[in-house]
Amino acid sequence: MEKSDLSHHILSRYNDDLERVRTNVLEMGGFVEEQLKQAVAALVEGDSRLGEQVARGDAQVNAMEVAIDDDCSRILATRNPAASDLRLIVAVIKTITDLERIGDEAEKIGYIGSRLATVERPADRYREIKNLGRLVGEMLHEALDAFARLDPEGAVQVARKDRLIDEEYEALQRQCITFMMEDPRTIRRALDVLWVARALERIGDHAKNVCEYVVYMVHGKDIRHLSVDEVERHLRTRTQSGDEAASS
Repeated sequence: MEKSDLSHHILSRYNDDLERVRTNVLEMGGFVEEQLKQAVAALVEGDSRLGEQVARGDAQVNAMEVAIDDDCSRILATRNPAASDLRLIVAVIKTITDLERIGDEAEKIGYIGSRLATVERPADRYREIKNLGRLVGEMLHEALDAFARLDPEGAVQVARKDRLIDEEYEALQRQCITFMMEDPRTIRRALDVLWVARALERIGDHAKNVCEYVVYMVHGKDIRHLSVDEVERHLRTRTQSGDEAASS
């Protein structure tokens, strides 16, 4: 094999390694997304068996995180990636940490849903939790889609939805406090609902983090301490600079 052929072969294997890592992250994200969906369903539908199944699934989420982290460590040690490839590895390591924590929150919801299935359900059948779970699920799905497409502009739009989730959580929090004050017999269940709402709000935060990693991966810009408006202005400036450079 000639030196040029060997270099091409090595490069091809390196690209395969990077693509496999990205694919595995999306697979982990899809599994976590399903865990969230089933955890909320377990609570809303009063399905204790489904709630326990979700809780047991957290072990698989943990195993996925460890496997992807090992792959990233191997690539860093053997390939010495630079520039955009290094940003990809860093973003992947951060993303799987957030996905693992989403799995932890889904496990928590699963356990609570399993326990609440044994008590009488409220007349509204946890309507507010179902609505909040839907919003959070959509945000997580769109964040993973932005990661798959390497779409920083789309990621910023998804990150904007975190404010809406925070508002829904705060409204649900006020409602639960009102129920507890009006009828002390509802305190235990209201506290469980608050724990579920808090877990969902945290999942929204983790989805927002994934969006931030997409911007970092594509543009090399750490936006964790910037407002969404500031990030949008930064992206517009980069786009305009790129257009001007291309036309000159």
